[in-house]
Amino acid sequence: MSARAARAVRPVVGPASIGVDAAPGARIGTARPEPVSPFGAGQVVGRDLGPFELGSGARLASLRVAYRHDGPGPADAPQVLVIHALTGSADAAGDWWSPLIGPGLALDTERVGVLSANLLGGCYGTTGPTNPDPATGVPYGAAFPAISTRDQARAHWALLDALDVPGLALVLGGSLGGMVALEVALERPEAVRSVMPIAAPATTGALAVAWNAIQLALVERLGEDGLALARELAMTTYRSEADFDQRFGRAAEADGTPSIVSYLRYQGQKLVRRFDPDTYRTLVGAMDRHDIGAGRGGVGPALARLADHGVRLTGLGISGDILFGPQQVRTLVDAAAAEGGHARYVEVQSTKGHDAFLAEWDALAAILRRVLDEALAPRPVLSPRD
Repeated sequence: MSARAARAVRPVVGPASIGVDAAPGARIGTARPEPVSPFGAGQVVGRDLGPFELGSGARLASLRVAYRHDGPGPADAPQVLVIHALTGSADAAGDWWSPLIGPGLALDTERVGVLSANLLGGCYGTTGPTNPDPATGVPYGAAFPAISTRDQARAHWALLDALDVPGLALVLGGSLGGMVALEVALERPEAVRSVMPIAAPATTGALAVAWNAIQLALVERLGEDGLALARELAMTTYRSEADFDQRFGRAAEADGTPSIVSYLRYQGQKLVRRFDPDTYRTLVGAMDRHDIGAGRGGVGPALARLADHGVRLTGLGISGDILFGPQQVRTLVDAAAAEGGHARYVEVQSTKGHDAFLAEWDALAAILRRVLDEALAPRPVLSPRD
C-alpha cells in the first residue's frame, strides 16, 4: 500500500467521526444498528443515496452523507439548512455552532428543524477521498474526482430528497459553507425562502486562489507535514492583525519561541490529528472553482433566479476579514439587488477576522433571529436594497 493510501486509511478523529461506518439508519455510538427517526435525533447518522453524477460528468458509484437533524421534522415545522466551512462536520448543533442552535436559541429548534450535513468530499462520514473506491476496494485518495460547490449543493439536495424535505425556510453557512448555501438556493430557488451567505462571495477571487495554491503545493509536496503548514498559513488569513496583536503581541514561550508561532504550530498539528491531506486538497479545490455564474450566463443572470422566485438574500460581511472581506459580500448583495432581488447587506464588527462567524455569538444571534423571523413571515418582508 502506498504512503498516500495508508494516510487515507488512518482513522480520522473529529467531531463527527464516531460511527462513520455505521449501517444506514444506525444510531451513532450504539453497539449494533437500530432504527432511528431521520428527524430530531440530535446525533450524526449516515444515509446511503446511491450513485451520484458530478457536474464534470464523473460518477460516484455510491454516495453516503453524514448528517444531524435537531428539532421537528418537515411535517411539523419549517426547515433550516446549516452548512459547515472547510474543515467542519455535520455536528453544527453539538459542536461548532452549538451556541446558536437549540431550544430558545437563535435557530430555535422549538420553531424550526435544523439540518447540517458533512460536505461531499469530506472525511466526517460523507463520501470523500478517505472512502474506498468500489472499483478498486482501496481509498480514493488523490484519485477522488474534482468537485465543485455546485456538486456539494446537489449532494445536499439528494439528502433532502431522501428525507422528504420539500423545501427550506433558510439555508446559510460561513466561508465555503456560504458558497455552498448560495448554490443550494440557486439549484432550486422555488424551494428556498431565504439564503444567508456569511463571509462568502459570488466567485472566489484571485487572492484567495493564490493563498490556496500555496497551501495545496505544501500538501502535495510534504503530505501531512504540508497539511500542518497549510493550516498555519490559512490561520493567518482566518484571523486579523488586531486579533493577533491583542492575543499574542510580542509574548514568547519559555524556550524563546514567539507565542504566535507556537500557536500556529499547535493549530497545524491539531488539524493533522483530525483531518486528511487528500480531503483538504479536494475541498480547497471546490472553493477555488466556486463561481455561481458558471453555466448560468454570469453572476447577474444567476442571481436573477433568486429574484424571480422571491428568495431573500442576506449577505453577512465581517469587518477585518482579509480572506473574503466585506467588499466581496457587498458586491454579491449589490449584484442581487441590481437584478431586482430582495437583497440586504449586514456586517459583524469584530477584531477576530474571517473566523468571527465561529466566535461572535451575540452579534450572530441577533442577526440570525431577525433573518429567521423574516424567512418565516409571509412574503414580502424585504424590499430591494433594504
